Amino acid sequence: MPLLWYLRDIMGLTGTKFGCGIGQCGACTVHVDGVAVRACQTPLNSLDDGVHITTIEGLVHDLKAAWKHHNVPQCGYCQAGQIMQAAALIDGGATTMDAIEDGMFGNICRCGTYERIKKAMMDVAQKRSAMHETENISKTTSISNGEKMATIMDADTSVDRDGGTS
Repeated sequence: MPLLWYLRDIMGLTGTKFGCGIGQCGACTVHVDGVAVRACQTPLNSLDDGVHITTIEGLVHDLKAAWKHHNVPQCGYCQAGQIMQAAALIDGGATTMDAIEDGMFGNICRCGTYERIKKAMMDVAQKRSAMHETENISKTTSISNGEKMATIMDADTSVDRDGGTS
């Protein structure tokens, strides 16, 4: 069974869409251990026990606000896959227009909102870049004060190969 059908039909997570069914359009993109994958082409039994699967329903990301700010969606059908692919790219360090265009290649939007998608992604990438500069200064201060900081995000679902969750 493809991961897509498990998520939609068994888990009831219908934000992940069926598009082409052959992994070419990106509408079914989800994260498996933080990596963007096409759920329609990922057999559930190919996943290791305990992998973390994140769908659009569980994604906590500043791209969602940027999508809204830049009026990205029109019909909205592809948007879950677009945001999931974009989040993986941004989280992976994509900060240039070339990296964004290359990384988003293969995510199809029938409404043609590509320019708005790229603007939203660049907006987040630039804000994160500015924040990282500030964080580097803060980390130096924290280290010199002997303080430790951690952030835990709890928006993932662990899935075993038998279809159970934890």
